[in-house]
Order: sequence, then structure tokens, then C-alpha cells
Amino acid sequence: MTPDQIFSICSAIAMMSWLILIIVSPFWHSADKFLIGVIITLFAIVYTWLIFSAFTITDIKSFGSLDGVMKLFTDKTMVTAGWVHYLAFDLMTGLWIKNNSMKYNISHLLVIPCLFFTFMLGPLGLLLYLLMRSFFARNYFAENY
Repeated sequence: MTPDQIFSICSAIAMMSWLILIIVSPFWHSADKFLIGVIITLFAIVYTWLIFSAFTITDIKSFGSLDGVMKLFTDKTMVTAGWVHYLAFDLMTGLWIKNNSMKYNISHLLVIPCLFFTFMLGPLGLLLYLLMRSFFARNYFAENY
């Protein structure tokens, strides 16, 4: 499979997963198990396979500078690995936001914009949720992040 095909398939799976998280998970209690146990695990396997197929031990030193990281991302396989990395971690962050909002009794409707921005812009969505939660919990450093 080419990096382009892997990119397209993983992106489509991610879109479906976010729809499950945002729309279906409040009504399907096993959604988290499915998303972590199947989808995020699949992304982790794909990521690992991509890394082992393109990454060499000498590439480790590339992480020491911006130029080195940019050089790594001139390879389509490495860019695809980076993309799958984002997809997995952003989805995991979305799951955490959904579950944490339930703990603090924050309406799922209020959390949907945070989830959308987490899907599209990762840390921005997380920041929006943390600010929202600090308002509802009346404590930024709320117990059990």
C-alpha cells in the first residue's frame, strides 16, 4: 500500500471515528472500547509499521533540530506516519474530553465545539475544553485531570 492510500484510508477512518465520538458515543456506552480497542490500536499499528519501514537509527539525531525534523518530513512515508500519529492522539484527546466532561456534568452539546476543534486543530480544542471546564468546575487544576 502506498503512503497516499494509507493517508486516505486512515483519514476516512478518523472522520468516521469522530462522528462516532461526537454523535453516537453519548448513546452507545461501548463506543470508547471500540474507539480505543479497535481504531486507536489500528492507528498505532499502522504508525509503528510506517516508522519501522522508513525510519533508521541514524534518523534519531534529526529530532534535535527543526531542520532535521523538516528533512524527515520530506519523505511521504514519514509524513504519513506523522499524520497517523496526529489522528491517534487527537482522537484519544477527544475521548478524554468527552469522559472528563461527563465527570464534571458539562453538557455534551457544549463540548461538541471543543471536540470539533480538537479534531481539526488538536491543542486548540483541548485548550477550549480546559477553559470551559475551569468555568464549570470553578477550579482550573481540577481533581483527576
